[in-house]
Amino acid sequence: MKRMTVWLVPVIALLCIGGVQAAEKDTANIVRDYTDTVAPADQQAYETGMKSYNQCLAEHGFKYTWTSWAHETGDVYSYSYVTDPLTWASFDAMHEAGKACDATFKAQVNPHLKGETSVFMQGDPELRNMPAGRLGVPALIEVTYFKLKPGHREAFKDAARKIYVAAEKSKWAGHSMLNEVVEGGEGSPDFLLVSPGSNWADLGKEMNPGLWKMVEGVYGKADADALRQTIRDSIQDSSAHVDSYNAELSYKAAGK
Repeated sequence: MKRMTVWLVPVIALLCIGGVQAAEKDTANIVRDYTDTVAPADQQAYETGMKSYNQCLAEHGFKYTWTSWAHETGDVYSYSYVTDPLTWASFDAMHEAGKACDATFKAQVNPHLKGETSVFMQGDPELRNMPAGRLGVPALIEVTYFKLKPGHREAFKDAARKIYVAAEKSKWAGHSMLNEVVEGGEGSPDFLLVSPGSNWADLGKEMNPGLWKMVEGVYGKADADALRQTIRDSIQDSSAHVDSYNAELSYKAAGK
């Protein structure tokens, strides 16, 4: 699609793990993601259980928002839940506040799960090109996982920063953010590239100029080709899917 997969062409014909720099403890730049998978026969019961869990959180004044995303491509019986950006200390407070509803989750959600995974992600203001002002929750997001070759993390990040600098200088309309995965466990990606869309037409339209033409316009052809080669050489594997915002299963803290 328009923003994400251009990083991969033609790599694929078609954004605690060692070396991750610790975030400043008082910086709200850490996001947690839980992804649940269910069997088709359990989908309705699972969603009912999640609504009961959210009701329990509300009754106990839980003050942390969880935004729910239904997977539209890939495994469509998957759901992801993502926090707002928080400090590491906030996750300690969240853990304590959520204990009041642990029994509800275990009784009404766990029986309907095939599996659940969780990762933390660290944001970086230098690895994003997003619209000015408050974006709100987009209807769709395209998510691309990047698994890097050993020893290529810093080269990949440096190339990504230069691409985002070019996007800012040229006021490029291909909006996205690149988050670094922290404590993802075995097999997890190293980076997630997220690009928002207001609808399928918006998500699928091609950028003009395309990403590499934009980069070339800022740095010149030789430097653009070198950045492209660095990205190619860094990636071991990647995959992409699209999620849609699920308001019914999201938990929005009071006052937010």
